[in-house]
Amino acid sequence: MRPAENTMLSVVIPSYCEGSGVIETIAAVAGVLRDAGIPYEIIVIDDGSTDDTWSFLERARPEHPRLRAIRFSRNFGKEAAIWAGLRHASGGAVLVMDADLQHPPERIPEMHRIWRDTRVDVVEAVKTHRGKEPLLNRLGAHLFYALMNRLSGFDLDRATDFKLLDRRAVDLLLRLEERNLFFRGIVAWMGFKRARVTFSVPDRTQGRSKWTFVKLAGLFTRSITAFSTLPLQLITLAGLLFLIFSLILGTKVFVQWWMGEAVEGFTTVILLLEIIGSLLMLSLGILGTYLARIYEEVKRRPLYVEAAVLEPEPAAIDPDDAPAETRRSDA
Repeated sequence: MRPAENTMLSVVIPSYCEGSGVIETIAAVAGVLRDAGIPYEIIVIDDGSTDDTWSFLERARPEHPRLRAIRFSRNFGKEAAIWAGLRHASGGAVLVMDADLQHPPERIPEMHRIWRDTRVDVVEAVKTHRGKEPLLNRLGAHLFYALMNRLSGFDLDRATDFKLLDRRAVDLLLRLEERNLFFRGIVAWMGFKRARVTFSVPDRTQGRSKWTFVKLAGLFTRSITAFSTLPLQLITLAGLLFLIFSLILGTKVFVQWWMGEAVEGFTTVILLLEIIGSLLMLSLGILGTYLARIYEEVKRRPLYVEAAVLEPEPAAIDPDDAPAETRRSDA
């Protein structure tokens, strides 16, 4: 069992254009944690919403005194919102979940119990069923996870951002200096002791997914380039294969010329030029993607800019829930 220390749970909820739905999520989470007797704080990050999400958060503060809300100056992305929530969290454990209630709050007490009663550092919720999702999105997700596993060695199939992390894991995450972040991948990379709980994705109560094809493609590119250099190695492999093919073809042409036969194959030459040209353009694209990642890293710009912060009521947090000075140091 975990030694007596800070057992408060910080719940981090990234939100983008959720409107009144974010209040429904806050109420559901607060109700579940109160019923379970878990000391908590709720941290909502408004990721530059263009609707009335922030207005709803301002009006929710009197009813939810343990609510802390951070508003970004513009949309910086979900990964940046998660990191902002981690930095503001003061609990001994931090749970990250979506704002659309597709991560069921009813699973939180079990995740907290596993963390409290065992020595695991990460309790992750994995999907048993993806819910109502378009076939194209479902196939794209399977392709993404399969490629991620092949390229990086991390099996993220059925993984989600619905995770509970021990303070030690959170502190390690916050020490990382990367700018190209992928929360699920970095948690897998840390390799801490972990436990799993399962859940089925419920139907949305309102709104729709904010993940467009362009955003998903961007996430795919950032994730692959952040955790694997195999695409760069594939360029070298393709170049080696074309070199071998060129040597074979050149030998064939030389033998034909030596034997006095006419060298034919104009169509073949055109096709080879098109293939080689396409390969070169694709290779330059891959190199450009990695250079772009390096460019973003060396600029050292902040991950996000906070435009406003709503602090919880001072009396809302029990002094006994304050972070412990001494953290568990055993592995």
